[in-house]
Amino acid sequence: MPLNDVPWTRPVTVRLQCGLERIFIGIYDALDFLENEWPLRHGKRHDRAVKTCRRALNGIVPSIIAREAFVVACLEAGMSAVMAPSQTVSKSPPVRAPRIASM
Repeated sequence: MPLNDVPWTRPVTVRLQCGLERIFIGIYDALDFLENEWPLRHGKRHDRAVKTCRRALNGIVPSIIAREAFVVACLEAGMSAVMAPSQTVSKSPPVRAPRIASM
C-alpha cells in the first residue's frame, strides 16, 4: 500500500465483467483500477470518480465520498459492487462469572 493511500473503513468488493471478484481496500487501489484497468474510458461517473479519488488522496474530499463515487462508477460500467459487511456487534449482554455466596 502506498504511503499516501487512504484506506476505507469497509472494503468494496466488485464483480468484474469477466465474473471474477476483486476487493478494493482504499482510494489508491480504486484510483489505480479506474485509471489503468477500467473497461469504459469516457463514462461520466468514471470521470467523476477519478477526480474525487484524486481529491481524497490530497485531503480535499472525505474518503467516504470517494468510495461512493467509485461504487457508482462501477455500477455505471455494469459491474456489481458489493459492500463488504461491517463487523457485527454482539447484542447479547456480556457473560459474567457466577457469584459465590459468602458465608
